[in-house]
Amino acid sequence: MITAIKGKISKQSEMAITLETINGLSYEILTPLSVLQRSQENQDSDGNIRLITYHYYQMTPSSGVPVLVGFLNEVERDFFLEFIKVSGIGPRAAVKALNKAIGEIAQAIDRGDTKYLKTLPGIGEQKAKEIVAKLQGKMGKFTLMRDRVAVPSPSPQMRDIEEEALHILLQLQYKKSEAEEMIKKAFERSTKLATSEELLNEIYKQRRV
Repeated sequence: MITAIKGKISKQSEMAITLETINGLSYEILTPLSVLQRSQENQDSDGNIRLITYHYYQMTPSSGVPVLVGFLNEVERDFFLEFIKVSGIGPRAAVKALNKAIGEIAQAIDRGDTKYLKTLPGIGEQKAKEIVAKLQGKMGKFTLMRDRVAVPSPSPQMRDIEEEALHILLQLQYKKSEAEEMIKKAFERSTKLATSEELLNEIYKQRRV
């Protein structure tokens, strides 16, 4: 059983990194985005990173393929082990779903926030309810995690959409702080807004809820 690996990152993709160890062996390790985005800042002075791993076998009709999932510490791995206890969430699905800070996800589970959980990749309404039913009340130490995930800067086009929507809301007599908060919440609810009209429609929907 492989419980930890230390080495240099030789390759990185959307859901995995390859670590080259001091003995020349390279390991592909599945990594949630919440871990991947903090990998650079957790390297030591020699450029090495140490990952705590979950080691399992993905079974096929003819064989079992060894798979490693990597985390920056034992608490992150412990959360992952709790998360995959939910029926229908396997290790790969969990890696894909954990694209936000684990501390934030744990807080959402603790307060029963299914709306937030539905923003995680692969998590729908029913699965969000199952996560809350299975894990609510068990998130104590995980809610204290300070594992902020960097939010990508908005593209120039996105900034134009926000500025246009903000300008319209100000004309409609909304305070700037109130308008900015409505825009922020609209993007939290839907990441596929492409025009200011769609953004304003989403703001209208959220004010009706």
